[in-house]
Amino acid sequence: MPMGRTILTATLALSLAACGGGGDSSPSGPVTGGGSSGGGGDTTCSLSSRQDWARDVLNEWYLFPDLLNLNVNKAQYNDVQSYIDALVAQAAAQNKDRGFTFLTSIQEENQALQGSRAGLGVRLTSDGVSRLFAAEVYETGPAFGAGFDRGTEILSINGQSVESLFASGGTNAVLNALGPTEPGVRRDFSIRDTSGVTRNVTVTKAEYTLDPISDRYGVVILNDGTDNVGYINLRTFFSDDASSQLRTAFQELKAQGIDKVILDLRYNGGGLVSAANTLGDLMAEGLEGQVFSKTVLRPSKSSQNSTEFFQNLPEQIAVTKLAVIATGSTASASELVTNSFIPYLGENLALVGSNTFGKPVGQSAFDRSACDDRLRAVTFKTVNAADQGEYFNGLASVVQKTCAAQDNIFQPLGNPAEPSISAALDFMAGRTCTSITGVQRAQSSTPQRRLLVKDRPTEFERTNPGLY
Repeated sequence: MPMGRTILTATLALSLAACGGGGDSSPSGPVTGGGSSGGGGDTTCSLSSRQDWARDVLNEWYLFPDLLNLNVNKAQYNDVQSYIDALVAQAAAQNKDRGFTFLTSIQEENQALQGSRAGLGVRLTSDGVSRLFAAEVYETGPAFGAGFDRGTEILSINGQSVESLFASGGTNAVLNALGPTEPGVRRDFSIRDTSGVTRNVTVTKAEYTLDPISDRYGVVILNDGTDNVGYINLRTFFSDDASSQLRTAFQELKAQGIDKVILDLRYNGGGLVSAANTLGDLMAEGLEGQVFSKTVLRPSKSSQNSTEFFQNLPEQIAVTKLAVIATGSTASASELVTNSFIPYLGENLALVGSNTFGKPVGQSAFDRSACDDRLRAVTFKTVNAADQGEYFNGLASVVQKTCAAQDNIFQPLGNPAEPSISAALDFMAGRTCTSITGVQRAQSSTPQRRLLVKDRPTEFERTNPGLY
C-alpha cells in the first residue's frame, strides 16, 4: 500500500462528510463525468440524462453494490435526488447510507470551500416545539456584533414569535422566517441573553469568514487539578484554513509542554480529509510511519485501497491522554480522527458528552460541469490500524472509555465549569464518570434540544450543522 498523502489514485477525489457532506483532499480534485460509460449518455442536462449519469456513477463506484437497486424506474421520479434515494434505499434501510449520497452544486460547494459564507453566523439549536437558541456564534458574522452569543434565545423573527412559528409549521416555518442565506437579507429579532436581558435588534446577513478555531475560546490552557491540559475547539474541517490554524494551535501547546488534550468537536460535522490528517499528525509525535487510517473501497475497486500513515510535523506533540467532546452532530472526519487513536491510546482516550452521529464511510465527488452537478457518492469506508471501523451507530460502542455529559449552551465554550469540559477534565485527572452507554435517558415532558437542520441540507450545511 502506498504511503503519503494520496488517499486514492489521482483520478478519484475522496471526501469525508458530516452527516453526508465533505471536502476534497485528492491532488486531482473531483472527477469529471464518472462511470465507465463516461457519464451516462449525452451531455444535455435533461432530467433523464442526469438520472442516467448518476446511476452510472453509482453502478461503478458505490461502496455497497449489492445494496444498489438498479431496477428502479427513473420515470417515476421528478428530480435527480429522489431517484438517487431510490437507488440506495436498501443501504439507507440498513443504516449505512443516511443521506450520504446526494446531488449538490459545484459552484456552491467550491465557494464554501474558499472559507466564506453568507448568513447570520449563528449555529442554532431548538427543542423543536417552542424555543430557539444560539449554541455558537461566529465572531466574524454579523449576528455577533448585534449581541448574539452562545445561550442567546431568539424570541421572535420579524415580529412573529418563535413559539407561534413552531406551532404553525414546525422547523420549516422557522427556517422560512429566517430567510435565504444571501447578503443583504435583513431580519428583526427579539432576543434574550443569558443574563435575562431582552433586546430588539436588526441583523443584515453578510459574507463572513468561517474561522475554524475561535480567537476567544478555540485554544485554552486548563488545569485538571493535577496538570495543565490543552483545550482545542475545532468548529469545522470544512475550511482551507483548518490545517494552518490547527498547526498554530498545537505550536502553542507544544511551547507549554502540554501532552494531555481535550478536543472539542461537539458541533463538528466533518469536512476536509487533509485537515483530519493534519490533526492526527499533530497529536502523534513518536508514531510517525505507523498507520493512521486505511481507506477501503468496494471489491471491484480494491486495487485503489490505501493506507494513511502518520507524518512528522514540527508543531506536533505526543498526546498521552485525549478526551474528545462529542454530540450527535459530531460526524465523519471528526469520528475518523477519534477512531484512529483507539489502537494507540486505548483507555487513555475518552469520548465525552454523548454518542456521535455514526459515519464510518466517505464520499467521492463526481462532477458534470455542464449541469453544475456534483454527485457526492459513498465510495469508501475508513478503518483504523486495528481494522476497526463499522461504527454506524456511533463511536460510543467502540471507544473503550466514555463519559456522559450535557452540552450546556448557557455556559461558554472553553469554560472548565461547562459540563462536557468538566467531565473531560475529570477523565484527565483520573476521576470517575458515568459511561455514555450506561446513561438511561430520563423520561421528561421537556423535549431535548437539537441543532436546527434542514431536511435537505446543502453540502456546507451537512458539514456545519445548524449554522445559518
